[in-house]
Order: sequence, then C-alpha cells, then structure tokens
Amino acid sequence: MIVRPVRVTDLPALMDLVQQAGPGFTTLPANEERLAHRVRWAQRTFAEQVERADADYLFVLEDDDQQVVGISALAGAVGLREPWYNYRVGLTVSSSPDLGIQRQIPTLFLNNEMTGQSEICSLFLRHDQRHGSNGRLLSLGRLLFVAEFPHFFGDKLIAELRGRADEHGCSPFWDSLGRHFFKMDFSHADHLSGLGSKSFIAELMPRQPLYTCLLTEQAQAVIGKAHPNTEPALKILSAEGFAHQGYIDIFDAGPVIEAQIAKIRTVRDSQPLLLAIGTPDEQAPVWLIHNRRLENCRITAAQARRVGNSLIVDRLTAKRLQLQPGDSVRAVLLRNQQQQAVAA
Repeated sequence: MIVRPVRVTDLPALMDLVQQAGPGFTTLPANEERLAHRVRWAQRTFAEQVERADADYLFVLEDDDQQVVGISALAGAVGLREPWYNYRVGLTVSSSPDLGIQRQIPTLFLNNEMTGQSEICSLFLRHDQRHGSNGRLLSLGRLLFVAEFPHFFGDKLIAELRGRADEHGCSPFWDSLGRHFFKMDFSHADHLSGLGSKSFIAELMPRQPLYTCLLTEQAQAVIGKAHPNTEPALKILSAEGFAHQGYIDIFDAGPVIEAQIAKIRTVRDSQPLLLAIGTPDEQAPVWLIHNRRLENCRITAAQARRVGNSLIVDRLTAKRLQLQPGDSVRAVLLRNQQQQAVAA
C-alpha cells in the first residue's frame, strides 16, 4: 500500500468511495463535477500554485494493483477565505447569596478561534481494507507529510470529528438548537456547510452565549462525543497527541480535536535517513516512510531495520517509494496499536 497525491484518473474510484461513505461525508459530496474540481485543485496545491489559505492536499491509498481503496486530506488553513465557526464550551457561574444558590452552567460561545490553523479531514477507508496497518497509514501518512513540509501549515492541526446521530441520521443537538434558527433539517445544513456555503451561519446563528441547560437531555448528552464510526480514528489521533480542548462542531456537537504540530508524535519523532536495500528480519518493526517528495510524494508502511543513519528495507518497499539505495527518506516507527482509522 502507498499513500500518494490524487490524480484525475482516480475519479471513478473516488466516486465509489464517497458513495460507500454515505451522507455524513460532507467534505466529499457524491457529486462528480464538484469532486473533479477538488481533484484538479489538489493537483494545483501539490504543484505549489495556490496560497496556504486555499491549499487542499488530497491523498489516496493505493494497493499494489493500483486500486484506490482510501482517501484522506489536509487543508492548509481554515477560515481565511470563508468564516470557520465552532462552539467553545465554557462555564457561566451565577449565584444569589441571599437565597444560598449557586449555579455552574455549561455555556456555548460561537467563535472563529481556529482561523488560520490547518485541518486534517476527508478520511475514509474502504470497508474490506480495514485491517493490518492500512488505517494508520492512511491517517498518519498525512502527519509525516506535515513533518516534511511544515512551512505549508499553521502552528496547529485540528480535526472536526463527526458527532452522534440516531439510526435515521438525525442529530439530537441540531434538532434541539440549530433547527430553531435555520428552519432546515440537519443533513441539508451540514451539506451546505460542506460545500463551503458558511455565510448563512453568521447571518442566522445567535451571537449571544447559549446555555446548554435549555437543550434537551439527548442534545446535552452528545456534546463533544464522536460518532461510533469515528471513534477508531479518534483513538489513533489521541495517541499522536491530539486532544479535545472544549471546541465542538456547531451542527452535530462533534468534538474538534487539536494538537501543536511540533508536539505531534509522528512529526516530533520522524527523522531523515538514507535508504538501503536488504532483508529486514521477521521481527523488524514497522516504519512509516516518506520519500521526501512533494508532487511525487509516496508514503508507505513497511518492516524496516535501522542501522546508524540508514534504514534497511526490502526491494518492494523501495519500489513502492520510487527510490534507489542512498536516497533520503523521512521515517518514524509506526505506533503499535490495533485500532484502525476508518472514517472521519
């Protein structure tokens, strides 16, 4: 398996993937024209033809038969072209000494505090490929790309994770809050936001703090909770140093997790090494390996053995990376965990 930049010829496979992902995958709607535009824009991004505010690094996971089985992405910066809204969960303390009453009430504050930060997004892995290290390669390969090209990104990486919904795809948070102001169902509002039409949020959403005690119990219970399908991805990112700091999605209340780029495990622990070809023994650990290229980026996960400043891999791994002995790679040990990132 390799992670590489998307190509126009990948469009049919991408359409199959987004249709499998279902209606919750709003950053990649099942619309061939919009998908083709995003692919072309990603190619411009990898060619360094766009500003950071517009950068969209779209990757695919490809097997040795050149079949595309997964997709993931990085946004160079959020909120610099279109406003980027979240709720920050705070606390309001009210007291009446005369009555002997004090209340601490969680409160939602509409904000744009993530503006300018970079985002990991659009992650989906085909159901029959959710085994081995495929999920971690697809998810963490992006982080190794950031380690190699940190100047393309902000100080933080953030991820908006899908929130809880019922068996019909309805969000209890939206039904208790957003519906009152937007007069549309959750899927429609989320779809508009995913298409980049975010101005309606500022036009219709109240700017005053909102008290969570006024929401239904069902809505309060899902604040900051990830959808079950997204929890494996959350575990992988949490192991890398991402954490929920109180920000949530304004539509379904899913957690927004974040990490300082310099402190992310894959970024912090990765290092340049020289590629060597040999035969790693069966006990050799699995490494995440990047060929240090931009437009011709290749990232893979493979057993390898480090000797000094060299990383010894087999010939198939070198072929996947399109490298020769003596070429430079960026590599990091792949964390030993069983959870797979399958959707975000």
